[in-house]
Amino acid sequence: MTPQAKLIFTTSLMLGTTITISSNHWIMAWAGLEINTLAILPMISKSHHPRSVEAATKYFLTQAAASALVLFSSMTNAWHTGQWDITQLTHPTSSLILTSAIAMKLGLVPFHFWFPEVLQGSPLTTGLLLSTVMKLPPIALLFMTSPSLNPALLTCMAVLSTALGGWMGLNQTQIRKILAFSSISHLGWMAIIIAYNPKLTLLNFYLYTLMTTAVFLTLNTIKTPNLSTLMTTWTKIPSLNAMLFLTLLSLAGLPPLTGFLPKWLIIQELTKQDMIPVATAISLLSLLGLFFYLRLAYCATITLPPHTTNHMKRWHINKPTSTTIAILMVLSTTLLPISPMITTTI
Repeated sequence: MTPQAKLIFTTSLMLGTTITISSNHWIMAWAGLEINTLAILPMISKSHHPRSVEAATKYFLTQAAASALVLFSSMTNAWHTGQWDITQLTHPTSSLILTSAIAMKLGLVPFHFWFPEVLQGSPLTTGLLLSTVMKLPPIALLFMTSPSLNPALLTCMAVLSTALGGWMGLNQTQIRKILAFSSISHLGWMAIIIAYNPKLTLLNFYLYTLMTTAVFLTLNTIKTPNLSTLMTTWTKIPSLNAMLFLTLLSLAGLPPLTGFLPKWLIIQELTKQDMIPVATAISLLSLLGLFFYLRLAYCATITLPPHTTNHMKRWHINKPTSTTIAILMVLSTTLLPISPMITTTI
């Protein structure tokens, strides 16, 4: 891909995201979502490999269906209430259709089937965009319509997402698929609290973006597509591997790392809402995710590869670690002490 094309697609991506999160009218929000979809498609299929083309096709069909549902829900609401304002989504049927459409855009259960396949067929940098930037506009729409959403439906989807995200990630050997199921699991935590405390959803999304960006950029630096090659990477950049270990544990939500903060606050909020069984269930289901994060961390830093390995060992990479990765790694592991300051702002 030429630099000019990359610049156009990146600018379109930023433009689409900005239009959606700053719009008040449903048609503008829909237009922003469409610009986003069209901008990311060439990035997914840029290698021209059949798997990439398949991933781009699956992504296009799913997002087109979800966009049609967004339009349908807004038109139904406008038909009954005469309002095109995003925050005035008051009709219950429109609210249910919109929840389904956004769940499809995000990859929440039961509309999650496309996400692992698309992530597996994309390059790591595009996978990072799909896991973070492309999720911001749908989450912004959920945030703006949160008073009208159905809490029972969202809770059901959230618990199922956390369960299936953890369960289906257990047996994976491809790192991108593991990170896709990790994303589905985290989306469950965001969806469960959106109807009660939308700011907590945004906080969870920001911290998830921070930690996932650190993991994706690290994996892109050490060029590891699956678990068997991850076992041989300790020789390349030992310090980066050690920090990857901590970032993965943070992504799993272990104290005293950054990833524990949103889980702690969400469980606290669910307890205040008298949803103790749901809080218990989602906490226990997150242990499934902890297993595959530990597996990744174990392969990255603790396992010594057998001498019969088919992969050529590379000795230390001489180029220094990127400053961006270093900053993201530090933030991904050390933000818990400032939690009192964060809790006063939400």
